[in-house]
Amino acid sequence: MHERPSLLSAVIQIMTPAQTTCPARPGPCVRKDFPLRVAGIDIGSNAIRFMAAEFLNPSRYIVLESERAPVRLGTGTFANGRLSTAGTKAALQALARFKERLRILSIEHYRVIATSAVRESANSSKFVHYVHGHLGMPLEIVSGSEETQLVYRSLGPLIPLGKDPWLLANLGGGSLEAALVNKTGVLTSETHTIGAVRLLEEFASSAGNPRQLVRLMQEYVATLRLSLEKINRPLAGFIATGGNIEELAKMAGAPQKTHGMRLLSRASLRRLLEELPRLSIKQRMLRWGINQDRADVIVPAAVVYDHLCALSGQKNMLIPYTGTKEGILFDLVDSLTLNSAYTRRKDKQLMNLTVSLGRRYHFDEAHARQVCKLALALFEQLQRLHGLAPEDHRILMTGALLHDIGGYISYKKHHKHSLYLIAQSELPGLNADEMLMAANVARYHRKNTPRPGHEQFVRLTKSQRQRVVKLASLVRIADALDRDHAQTVKSLEVSVRSPYLNVKISGNRLRNLEHWALQRKAQLFTDLFGLRVRIAGV
Repeated sequence: MHERPSLLSAVIQIMTPAQTTCPARPGPCVRKDFPLRVAGIDIGSNAIRFMAAEFLNPSRYIVLESERAPVRLGTGTFANGRLSTAGTKAALQALARFKERLRILSIEHYRVIATSAVRESANSSKFVHYVHGHLGMPLEIVSGSEETQLVYRSLGPLIPLGKDPWLLANLGGGSLEAALVNKTGVLTSETHTIGAVRLLEEFASSAGNPRQLVRLMQEYVATLRLSLEKINRPLAGFIATGGNIEELAKMAGAPQKTHGMRLLSRASLRRLLEELPRLSIKQRMLRWGINQDRADVIVPAAVVYDHLCALSGQKNMLIPYTGTKEGILFDLVDSLTLNSAYTRRKDKQLMNLTVSLGRRYHFDEAHARQVCKLALALFEQLQRLHGLAPEDHRILMTGALLHDIGGYISYKKHHKHSLYLIAQSELPGLNADEMLMAANVARYHRKNTPRPGHEQFVRLTKSQRQRVVKLASLVRIADALDRDHAQTVKSLEVSVRSPYLNVKISGNRLRNLEHWALQRKAQLFTDLFGLRVRIAGV
């Protein structure tokens, strides 16, 4: 009798930490028809934005109501690491007001997200639980990568993207999301902790000398580099989103294009940067008719966008006047009406960006894709056996594709390095808990099974730990079937004939190396499900 099953059981039963990282996403939706009323709330670092609309079809809608509440949650948060009492109170009051508007507008389907200020605060869970528990509004803390996806989704009806990539930059109060995008989706993305509010607070001591403040910010922002993947063709253009760049385009009198978009030249932006430091906050408000909470952050925003123009080699920025809040609406409507098509699109985008992340760490892409393909085939064919949910498919895909990226640091203990790299990364469609689960799936693709001393595993809930171990057992089998990294297996079919799991493969005959690897790596699956794995006909 093996001791390993009891050890696994003991680890899975370990007490769960009292706090989890992120709230669960809303459950699956029932398919809806048009016209459809929806709303989105974006809790940013400089303001909270509310938008309600009635969609007539997937791409055409009528705005019912749009409001910007000047709640600066980023104030003090980036310096102190906690949401302030005053900011939290103001945010809750704004959310309560928006909830009432939902009732008046008879809107049942809505989504509330929070970005960098809430994401980085130590007391974010308290805020999330209060919003959900007292206001009855589920709140999602989204990653920078997910925010990029939402912004990208809002561009579809406005900009006919082609094959050539565009630089997409979305600057908020606390962070900058930069991505390469084309008609197929987001090719690669990254998040930087540079935001308009964050910069303003960072250099608050120089606020009394506006010209010196601008010079300091320019020198600081000049250190920003985009690690976007090298491309073999020039950029098609530069798309800039965010409330600040929208105001800057109006202030500069940038010419309007179709759909209300504007084309802002870098030369015009730099002229504004010359003029703004000469004026006080009040003078800026009078000169351009902007609010006080915009008049101060407009300067650091202009500095950042000017630097992005320089980095991208672009002389102009296209300002589409759409962004996160519109993306929330489109994404919500897609989920309510498209169902399987929506899921396929999300999975494809996750696959593309996961591969992009793997390339950053110079992984063996052919092997990674092979292990992922075989692991997903096992997942789908053994659904009745493992009983895992559809969302576990995405976690498995991520963990399988990235299981070897730790080799970028060192092949020795590369499974542990993979754990660290994945856990510290962001991918759209996976929250922080799910990323940690994918990281653990990769960590356990070889050698030891989970133990009480494995800190990143114990952080998970009991249910999450159970799911991770099941998924890792599938990755181990898939990895063994490509032990030589030669992709000899073209497809596989499995059948349960107790006490065996029979694996029938098509492709080149497996060598002794793969049989040896399978005997070693299938033990976790055997311990979990009581089935010995064997190649059919052997």
